[in-house]
Amino acid sequence: MARKAPNRPLRPATQLVRGGQMRSGFDETAEAMFLTSGFVYDSAAQAEATFAGSVQHYQYSRFGNPTVAMLEERLAALEGAEACRATATGMAAVHAAMLSHLKTGDRVVASRALFGSCHWIVSTLLPRYGIATEFVDGADLDQWAKALSQPTTMVLLETPSNPMLEIVDMKAVCDLAHKAGALVVVDNVFATPLLQKPMQYGADIVVYSATKHFDGQGRVLGGCVLGAKKWVEDTLQPFIRNTGPSISPFNAWVILKGLETLHLRVPAMCRNAAAVADMLAERSEIARVLYPFRDDHPQQKLAMAQMSAGGTLVTFDLKGGKDACFRFMDAMGLIDISNNLGDSKSLATHPATTTHMRVGAEERARLGITDGTVRLSVGLEDVADIIDDLSQALDAANAAPARAAE
Repeated sequence: MARKAPNRPLRPATQLVRGGQMRSGFDETAEAMFLTSGFVYDSAAQAEATFAGSVQHYQYSRFGNPTVAMLEERLAALEGAEACRATATGMAAVHAAMLSHLKTGDRVVASRALFGSCHWIVSTLLPRYGIATEFVDGADLDQWAKALSQPTTMVLLETPSNPMLEIVDMKAVCDLAHKAGALVVVDNVFATPLLQKPMQYGADIVVYSATKHFDGQGRVLGGCVLGAKKWVEDTLQPFIRNTGPSISPFNAWVILKGLETLHLRVPAMCRNAAAVADMLAERSEIARVLYPFRDDHPQQKLAMAQMSAGGTLVTFDLKGGKDACFRFMDAMGLIDISNNLGDSKSLATHPATTTHMRVGAEERARLGITDGTVRLSVGLEDVADIIDDLSQALDAANAAPARAAE
């Protein structure tokens, strides 16, 4: 006889270990990995009924898979959403959430501070299909109010933003968006559901790159879209089923295992990031440090109202521009140069030449991204070692021009 699950709400740490668990007839401890493309039927009549939707039975892993279903149920429980669909990548999640809902003649309003690929979807892809788009500065509620004073189909925003850690007032924007008839999509990848739950502020849909903190160890790609059950089943699922941005069951299994330690990794990374931000702010080579919970962040009060911690990312500007950044990054011995984030290893990237290269210099300037900007994803190393590496890299970067002048 199967044991009954506890008949009470589970806390986040427990949900991350136990949520969505579905054992096969072999009673395995770890979640089973169903590496199969298709499924068999007891009879032709059962196959017919499955395709007709009159019986529940797995058909094809592009449509659904038991390992993937466990991941989806765990993420929905953690987020507090009615339903979830996992995708092959984070960008597949953003694309599916938007294109499943939008059609020619619709209108989208988006915060200007978006990840480069998200910016491309809004600025370049959607207009090709006759969908009107408008960007606003995410921190400016007057711009949101003006843009949402006319009927709108969808709003897209990320908070904190990539890479400048801009904070959007989700409650205020969601209220304005809903009055305009819009569905609000929030990219919550920097905060994770442990630090911030956008649906509590009125968001309709939340998207993640599961590649980041959910896996957390740089192993696999994945994404997810969370929302109301009716919207997920009636709007999102047909799009995913027929266009195929499905996640591999193997990747879903790896992310499931990564989630088991999310509640341990993220708080530790936040503590490290806060300490790193404070250290960088004391260095004369640094022109600006951005970290949401620091007193000098322009939106600290809003960040602290929406988030339970400042996050795992620190963004800063080096005096001396691109040359100084490259000398500094090349001098790092512990921290890796990589455009990924949310990893257990600390990673640094130069947004102007990587993640935001293709948005153009003018748009980067509007976003506040300079040639001296570095985005640092702070990992799980001992914080003293992270700080030591940053310090010696800054020292080395300073010494290099002096040596060249001799």
